[in-house]
Amino acid sequence: MADPRQQPLPISAQALRDWPLPQPQGNKRSRGQVLVVGGGRTTPGAAMLAGLAALRVGAGVLTLGVAAAVAATVAAAVPEAGVLWLPENDQQVLDSRAVEAVTGRLAKADALLVGPGLDDPDGSRALLQRLVPQLPPELPVILDAFAIGVLPDLDEQAQAALRGRLVLTPNDTEVRYLNESADEDDENGVELDELRKAADRYQAVLSCHNTVVRPDGKAWNVPAGHAGLGTSGSGDVLAGAVTGLVARGADLDQAACWATYLHATAGDRLAAPVGPLGFLAGELLGQLPLILAELRP
Repeated sequence: MADPRQQPLPISAQALRDWPLPQPQGNKRSRGQVLVVGGGRTTPGAAMLAGLAALRVGAGVLTLGVAAAVAATVAAAVPEAGVLWLPENDQQVLDSRAVEAVTGRLAKADALLVGPGLDDPDGSRALLQRLVPQLPPELPVILDAFAIGVLPDLDEQAQAALRGRLVLTPNDTEVRYLNESADEDDENGVELDELRKAADRYQAVLSCHNTVVRPDGKAWNVPAGHAGLGTSGSGDVLAGAVTGLVARGADLDQAACWATYLHATAGDRLAAPVGPLGFLAGELLGQLPLILAELRP
């Protein structure tokens, strides 16, 4: 465990060049296959943004698992993706019934992202609880949005199955859920020790507000980004970028550090032509490969 007094290490462009990503070779499958499970009927765009971010950072194959009610629309909107039609329950939300449709794709995936666009906590809990036992033992898992919020509610066996291969991209409120804090509605930002507590508890790498923490307490900070990144869909882009880099073969902490830098720097780049407020999450996507190209050793 890292000394709790140790401050986060800065993540600079040069630091990333000195920590190069694996360079994919061969065909699209060797560049990494990403599976995204999310996209309820009311918020399919979240899964789409996340999946496109994974492709923009270099992953080769994308499969989106979304609610059957919107699957055809998603397939037309994202022609780069294969689309799984996930059944909904009587309340028209995704739950454990969706797992059977996903299971057949798990063996081919190099990274799994669950959460973007899931729009119901009870359904998310049921889905994740049933999905975890079906996961291949070495498959890296990234959780976002409601899939983070319900993580403390999973049984001990499911939580244990995720430890050591998990990346979480929480906001402040979700960090408090993870720590089961009494101050879940506190509007103040979370402290580094709270991030370290959650990372240790779930043996996960966390990326939260430009700070990355791994289970042993080691931390990094990206000195970039601004309030304009607090916009709908921005977190989905971050989660997708992490997933794409993991699928390419990056270690979990490396993928989180690189993706956090890319996300924050993309926001900085858009501040000039668009403004510090008002750019869209989808506009971050086009910046990601450009920044990656600049970071080549």
